[in-house]
Amino acid sequence: MAIKDDVEIVKARIDKRDYRRVVLRNSLQVLLISDPVTDKCAASMNVGVGYFSDPAGLEGLAHFLEHMLFYASEKYPVEDSYSKYITEHGGSTNAFTSSEQTNYHFEVNTDGFEEALDRFAQFFTKPLMSPDATMREIKAVDSENQKNLLSDGWRINQLQKHLSDEDHPYHKFSTGNWDTLEVKPKAKGLDTRKELLKFYDENYSANLMHLVIYTNETLDKIQNLVEEKFQDIRNTSKSCFHPCGQPCKSEHLQILVKTVPIKQGHKLRIVWPVTPEIHHYTEGPSRYLGHLIGHEGEGSLYYILKKLGWATGLSAGESDWSLEFAFFTVVIDLTDSGHEHIEDIIGLLFKYIELLQQSGVCEWIFEELSAVCETKFHYQDKIPPGDYVVDIASNMQFYPVKDWLTGSSLPFKFSPNVIHMVLNQLSPDNVRIFWESKNFEGLTDKVEPWYGTAYSLEKITGSAIQGWMASSADENMHLPAPNKFIPTDLSLKTVQETVKFPVLLSRSTYSALWYKPDTLFATPKAYVKIDFNCPYAGSSPEAQILVNIFTQLLMDYLNDYAYYAQVAGLYYGINRTDGGFEVTLFGYNHKLRILLETIVEKIAAFEVKTDRFSVIKEMVTKKYQNMKYQQPYQQAMYYCSLILQDHTWPWTEQLDILPALQVEDIAKFVPLMLSRTFLDFYIAGNIESHEAESIVKHIDDALFNCSKPVCKPLFSSQHLANRVVKLERGMSYFYPSECLNPENENSALLHYIQVGRDDFKLNVKLQLFALVAKQPTFHQLRSVEQLGYITVLLQRNDCGIRGLQFIIQSTVKSPGNIEQRVEAFLKMFETKLYEMTIDEFKSNVNALIDMKLEKHKNLREESSFFWREINDGTLRFDRRDYEVEALRQLTLQELIDFFNEYVKVGAPRKKTLSVRVHGNRHSSDYKAEVSESHLARIDNIFTFRRSQSLYGSFKGLSGQMKL
Repeated sequence: MAIKDDVEIVKARIDKRDYRRVVLRNSLQVLLISDPVTDKCAASMNVGVGYFSDPAGLEGLAHFLEHMLFYASEKYPVEDSYSKYITEHGGSTNAFTSSEQTNYHFEVNTDGFEEALDRFAQFFTKPLMSPDATMREIKAVDSENQKNLLSDGWRINQLQKHLSDEDHPYHKFSTGNWDTLEVKPKAKGLDTRKELLKFYDENYSANLMHLVIYTNETLDKIQNLVEEKFQDIRNTSKSCFHPCGQPCKSEHLQILVKTVPIKQGHKLRIVWPVTPEIHHYTEGPSRYLGHLIGHEGEGSLYYILKKLGWATGLSAGESDWSLEFAFFTVVIDLTDSGHEHIEDIIGLLFKYIELLQQSGVCEWIFEELSAVCETKFHYQDKIPPGDYVVDIASNMQFYPVKDWLTGSSLPFKFSPNVIHMVLNQLSPDNVRIFWESKNFEGLTDKVEPWYGTAYSLEKITGSAIQGWMASSADENMHLPAPNKFIPTDLSLKTVQETVKFPVLLSRSTYSALWYKPDTLFATPKAYVKIDFNCPYAGSSPEAQILVNIFTQLLMDYLNDYAYYAQVAGLYYGINRTDGGFEVTLFGYNHKLRILLETIVEKIAAFEVKTDRFSVIKEMVTKKYQNMKYQQPYQQAMYYCSLILQDHTWPWTEQLDILPALQVEDIAKFVPLMLSRTFLDFYIAGNIESHEAESIVKHIDDALFNCSKPVCKPLFSSQHLANRVVKLERGMSYFYPSECLNPENENSALLHYIQVGRDDFKLNVKLQLFALVAKQPTFHQLRSVEQLGYITVLLQRNDCGIRGLQFIIQSTVKSPGNIEQRVEAFLKMFETKLYEMTIDEFKSNVNALIDMKLEKHKNLREESSFFWREINDGTLRFDRRDYEVEALRQLTLQELIDFFNEYVKVGAPRKKTLSVRVHGNRHSSDYKAEVSESHLARIDNIFTFRRSQSLYGSFKGLSGQMKL
């Protein structure tokens, strides 16, 4: 019999869900969540054991167990049948391993939840971890590790662990690889599978588990379900593992580590061991200090570093925490000039910390921060149930029951002593400094063993840092001002009628306004998107790079002002598009217009500041130089878009242009770009129609109708279109390339099958095939054949042109060989499709219908859906209703006919494009592919693009937006 708990769980004011905590007889703690209006159900099991518990010499065993657990169980012995069931019922499943937790979770359509939960529960009672699956999944773990080897994030994280106490579990290598899970254990006479089963038996105990269940059923019904399915999990009364002592001894403190990253750029990480905030989460010491040290307003550390031209980004806060230890980390992205002033920068950081000590802990700053956190919690957006249950399950291990939902998000106790305690730990005597730069190549003398990161280490004294403080520039650093962007009006506007879709509220030669009031979410938030359609912006590679620099400069100019808005929950972005740039704002509506009008003023009165141009040009140059370090599958996706989307320019040409660009170039370009403009507005949320129209009028007047207008309307011939290459029927094109990073051993294949223009009937056939084939693709090519950790089948939509794409990254097979395996899979799947029963077909159709009828979770998600329709020009806001109707009329034979015409290997009307990116293991295959004569090979993307027919554009019709 489960025990119910009467502790009241703190929840958000707008949260209408019901919660109940129960403890099963085996001591499993469970949180039940009832949400009668949800379209999806979810569950998350958090096991209180992670890689800190890996046995010595079996690095990655906890992570390997996470991979193995979902394979099969005694009750459901068919391999991968759990994943198959989840996928076929419109869901998804995943897991992750951290230092002291392993989390397993899934999300599924409501009608499939009970069986999905039963299958899920079996993994914690009677899992099957077969010998055959064991060997294959060791390869999957190794492939995952191969993917991470050239990632700077993974490399610097492991280097920080490496430079810690070898006897502390923080020092461990968490992922595992072929060497740690196969070669070394075998050399010691160990059977990895036996060690895996032993690890499971010793650590997976019900008293160390926390389960969250999210459904549309009543709490009583959920409780009965949970008791039935989870009470048989063994409880061995295992103690929760917590590491003893601190990971850093004296020899690991007061160090300066110079390290060579993979990517271009310089970065500084200043790290201190501190008291974990989890012990003082209601006082929020690290949150308070992170807020101030990471602030970007006038007088802040970042503001000073930016003004000096030394930094392009700064973040601060607690990282890598557990109950026993934590680190407070400041990360600074440096310019080339900043790299030359590292002692000054470190000196200024410690000066700012000294300022905080001298100023004392400010009650008004804490109260302001507390108010922002409280508003954020109480007006939080609903998120997908699958994400929600993971967040809560992770909290349950560390927080009291009443704070399972809040975690550490609501600091409310003002305690200067607690904040001072942590502030005093940010001292020169306690610091670890990691300095990353390509400039250190050839100047290091040590190598981190797991990732091969080159580094050198030297000791630094507190007196040296005191000297850096004394010699650093005497800048006017001060605490932030009161935040004027904090909303005080959180009332909801009255909506007279239920508006299901956006309406075209106004249109002129200057602009079009699409408006959608909030009728679903009841939050005091708004979403505003303004798309500046500027024909001159996409006219050449030079124009594209100048637009990029322009948008970065705008963000740069606005930063110290708009940062306050972001702290207060009002976010903005200015981003380049293929046809101009777009401004996006999202957050509390109360003061949104103030920020929006300031952004438009900056656009209208844009001037180039020479010093900031130099910094931004350097930053953009490094960003383009680092494109070559993308994962091979990302490179394949980029090439595919470049081949298919007309009038797009390669980043390599933009990089070639950058060195010669001068201030004068952008000063001349921006007025030209803005001289012919059309604005597409999308305004949604807690804003009334007259307010939306007023915003548009204000911006139209500021840009078009003032005494010195910046913009003029487009000519009819200038309205922008989206054109996509129409591949020739019966052709299988392929584009071979070498991985841009010669050090990368991974290769990748993107196998694209083009289907056709947006059409409801065709769309649902494509979507249903993708649903039916998704899990078999993963099972065959990833689980059975072990081609690579990244193995997916996805739908693709290029401006309304639909298709399918297989994306696989591998070290074991060349792209050409992977393509053969994809085609072999399609031949095998053909038989399965022909054998599909009517009941199986109907079940898949119903799952897809449920997915389409799923309501948007929040305003941002809804706005993204409607904006896609506007931006593509398809304007089918009612798409889901029509596609559901098309699905209900679809027959199994029509699905088979679709496969035979568009997907089947050798189909006469099939249109495919394969992008093959060869890593250094497969360079000989690349040389063979380019040396052979082949009609379908694409040698030059732009010659190919010019030679092909194009689909008609949905966007832009007779000089106006298509209706």
